[in-house]
Amino acid sequence: MQPIERLVEADRVHRTVYTDQGIFDREMENIWEKTWIYCGHESQIKQPGDFFTVQIGRQPLIAVRGTDRKIRVLYNRCPHRGVQVCGSRQGNTGSTFVCSYHAWTFHLDGRVKGIPLPRGYDGTRMTPDNPDCSMKAAARVDSYRGFVFASLTAQGPTLVEFLGEAKIAFDDMCDRSPLGEVEVVPICHRVIQHSNWKFFMENQLDALHPSVTHQSTGIAAGRVERSLKAQGVTPPLYYHYLSTFASSFDQWDAVQTVNFPRGHGILKSYMGLRPNDPDTNEYVAAMHNAYGEQKAEEYLGRSIHHVLVYPYLSVQSPLQQLRCLRPLAPNKTLSEIWHFRLKGVSNAIYRRALWYFNLVNSPSTMINADDLENWTKGQWGLESTGGDWVSFHRNFGGDAVEGGVTYSKNGTSEAVMRSQFKAWAEYMGT
Repeated sequence: MQPIERLVEADRVHRTVYTDQGIFDREMENIWEKTWIYCGHESQIKQPGDFFTVQIGRQPLIAVRGTDRKIRVLYNRCPHRGVQVCGSRQGNTGSTFVCSYHAWTFHLDGRVKGIPLPRGYDGTRMTPDNPDCSMKAAARVDSYRGFVFASLTAQGPTLVEFLGEAKIAFDDMCDRSPLGEVEVVPICHRVIQHSNWKFFMENQLDALHPSVTHQSTGIAAGRVERSLKAQGVTPPLYYHYLSTFASSFDQWDAVQTVNFPRGHGILKSYMGLRPNDPDTNEYVAAMHNAYGEQKAEEYLGRSIHHVLVYPYLSVQSPLQQLRCLRPLAPNKTLSEIWHFRLKGVSNAIYRRALWYFNLVNSPSTMINADDLENWTKGQWGLESTGGDWVSFHRNFGGDAVEGGVTYSKNGTSEAVMRSQFKAWAEYMGT
């Protein structure tokens, strides 16, 4: 493998950063298994014994709520013979974990509880007072606004330091609730992407591709939208969700991105999400009552569509959507697509965000299918020998940098990709 500095230049990167197994393995070690990784939401494990399994880099883990109601993240591995303790994706394990192979049992904090036929271990190191007989815990666990993260290393920045300005993703989502909280919707869409994880992260703040990639859907939705208006009918908001994808290049170029250190970024708002109808007016009144008019309008008026937490999270906070990546191979990525409900809002407001979850972000939509096809073809193209470099030249040299933050003067600038690879190279060089 070539040195990292020879693979990433200021305006282009070598194709092998998407295709090489050695680079992927190094990413798992230097990025995914060292940074703070999103595990899930506190509302997924409300009661003691509730758990869900999660993958961090190459490591299988379990997030569980203990009898003390504290959330812990444990390696999903029995210390006896290495068998995974939890085979289910989620559930309630009661007061103990039990290994299905030899019935070793563990408290919910991972401490060994019982070793069958203990006399068989007399005179060996495998005794209950040996920490090696307990399930290993992640080095650090923390949460922000109910969103749970874990780090497999004890060193490094705190969670809040790691998130930096990108923590606005979770503030913006929760602040849109009159109660200041969200809860997970239990159904998670899962998609296997036959492409490198970086395609997804680059795409989310790429304002140049929508009017090309999603043109057919956007144009069709726009026709229906205009037809309904001509009939004197107010089109449902979900047509607007789709028709905006067919906006002109000039309109997309006016949408700004803000790119932070560590690869995080924001795509500013580009669609209207506040119609004047009784349901919206009732919701706005509840927000004014909860926070006061000035603060409520600040919360409802934030210009955000996407927030990226690099290298794995895409949060569409105004619509309560979250997509999380779990890389499996250089050319295979699991994408988890979650939806959250604002606590204290009506079913009508909830359904509006749910429309976006199903119409844009689910596995069966034309929007998601368009992207998946492009990323797959991109992977195939980069595995060929038709060229060695991937271009990020658009608007190169035209961005404003202030205090380490890059502001694109053009929404279609490839500043997003340049910022992400600057962070990638820093991570990989450690």
